Amino acid sequence: MNLNYHAKIRALINLFTNKIYHSKYKSVFLKLGNHCVLALIVLIVVGGATRVMEAGLACPDWPLCYGKFLPLNHMNLRVFLEWFHRLDAFLVGLLITSKFILSMIWRKNLPYWLPKTYSLLVCLVIVQGSIGALTVINLLNSYSVTAHLLTAFLLLITTITINQNLENCEFNKSLIWWKILLFLPLSLSLVQSFIGVRLSSTWSAHLCLSFNKQCLILDTHKLFSIPISISILSILAISIYKQDLFLKNWKYLCSLFFLLISQIVLGILSLQTNLSEPFFVIAHQLNASLLIAILTTLIFRNPYLTKKTNQPFNSVIAGFNS
Repeated sequence: MNLNYHAKIRALINLFTNKIYHSKYKSVFLKLGNHCVLALIVLIVVGGATRVMEAGLACPDWPLCYGKFLPLNHMNLRVFLEWFHRLDAFLVGLLITSKFILSMIWRKNLPYWLPKTYSLLVCLVIVQGSIGALTVINLLNSYSVTAHLLTAFLLLITTITINQNLENCEFNKSLIWWKILLFLPLSLSLVQSFIGVRLSSTWSAHLCLSFNKQCLILDTHKLFSIPISISILSILAISIYKQDLFLKNWKYLCSLFFLLISQIVLGILSLQTNLSEPFFVIAHQLNASLLIAILTTLIFRNPYLTKKTNQPFNSVIAGFNS
């Protein structure tokens, strides 16, 4: 009895110590991950602003700008946008590389999948940097610009997925249908973003609105807004019908509804102003990024998440008391 008593005390102490130890590393990666998500959204929005302001070639060389890290002698709005876009991309790459190195150092105290996933992110960063260089070298080739944006979205989705998997250890298999339902507007939003970049990088919008030529891409872009709207409204309706599903996720779902309405309004305003108002176009890009971020979060989070940080600890105490 005495040995059993001491064994339970040691098990209780070890579990409590390991719990604190592991949660410390977990919190570090969650904080770094949140910063990375924010930096990626800024990167996508600034990239959109750079495209709208026709500043993609404001820095004629790569990776420096006019041969310098900070080209003060050539600084204007367009040069600043391109320079800041590259700076943010560098910081994102540095942040992801740092997370990969830390995951390798602390791999014994982290989920086995984390270092492997961060190695994938590092590869994506290398691909993103290479496409960025090709975009400048190829003088803003439409396919390079499109691939550049889609890789950024892939980085954003992967980073959010990692964060949600770190926060949620349990996966509710009974709600696979919910995740599939959310995956539909996410896929459509990515396709819509692809069409949108093609629209701006090939000047199809200006040609269609001004000369009624090459309107296929613009018409396709407008057409895709219909299934996206229907799928998001269907998700909202189903969650409200389920009640508890809406109550547990109301912040994300209300944000989706607000972003959908504002995205439609911004799209209409952009067309009415013949894409001549950068604010509307940039806000349109920001909304698209936030829509993709929220949909990804909803897919990979536990929709009925309740924090049970003390559950393993309490179970040991119950066994100890018995």
